[in-house]
Amino acid sequence: MIEGTVDRTVARAAARPGVPWRAYFELTKPRVVALMIFTVAVGMLMARPDLPPASVMLGGTLGIALVAGAAAAINHLVDRHIDAVMARTRGRPLPRGTLGAPQVVAFAAALGAAGVLLLLATTNPLCAVLTVAALLGYAVVYSAFLKHATPQNIVIGGAAGAAPPLLGWVAVTGAVEAGALLLFTIILLWTPAHFWALAIHRRDDYARAQVPMLPVTHGVPFTSARILHYSIATVAVSLAPLAIGMSGWLYGAGAVAFGVRFVVVALRLQRDIRLAMPAFRYSIVYLFALFALLLADHFLRAFVA
Repeated sequence: MIEGTVDRTVARAAARPGVPWRAYFELTKPRVVALMIFTVAVGMLMARPDLPPASVMLGGTLGIALVAGAAAAINHLVDRHIDAVMARTRGRPLPRGTLGAPQVVAFAAALGAAGVLLLLATTNPLCAVLTVAALLGYAVVYSAFLKHATPQNIVIGGAAGAAPPLLGWVAVTGAVEAGALLLFTIILLWTPAHFWALAIHRRDDYARAQVPMLPVTHGVPFTSARILHYSIATVAVSLAPLAIGMSGWLYGAGAVAFGVRFVVVALRLQRDIRLAMPAFRYSIVYLFALFALLLADHFLRAFVA
């Protein structure tokens, strides 16, 4: 019944002229992509002691952003039926009928193709291939399969979301190196703690949409305990750049300070589930601060040297 209603709505929208550009912009999940692109830039700048060529920085960043926007648009398309029954997402362009499926497919294809061509022109084939793999991992493997197949969906599918700093690094060096894999691992471990906090807050929505998120299948106490475990693991791995000499005291001090707060927030969430959204918001602050500290420390060390 829900699927039929949504399909009729989007079919009418597909024939509607004059769709505002904001609807297409919303398809790209700009706030999510903005954080991703920041980590791409950090990966690029951390990959070598001097500044990468401007063409690689600009072309690589824009190319990855375009492919990420295409993946987000495909996610909107795949999720349109469950988005229609969730309070958080029912106002998205497809459920509300602003756009139709054919428009979204064309838009995603155009963005993805433009992004890949730009990456091939300004970076290297490995970066383009890995970026396409990340797109398929998020838009197909996670959105179309894992999200509905297992409560560990975000743990397995988080690899696609953790790729941006690795992609930035590869765009500059043309190789997957230890530093790139370390940045990838930090985000991979951070993702479950980040997303499950939101899932706790929106657990009734996920239950209504029949999406097997961990708070729905295993309950809030179990999920909050896993959030704490992943928070501790993230903080532990976040200190690895200091241990291997990739970063110095500025990053180390900041990583400890923000990391302690990250764990404390997870501990408080175990006692009071009303703190789910504050925990979710702080996780974003934490990741942004971690990568900003990496960048600041990198340039401080280069300046002193």
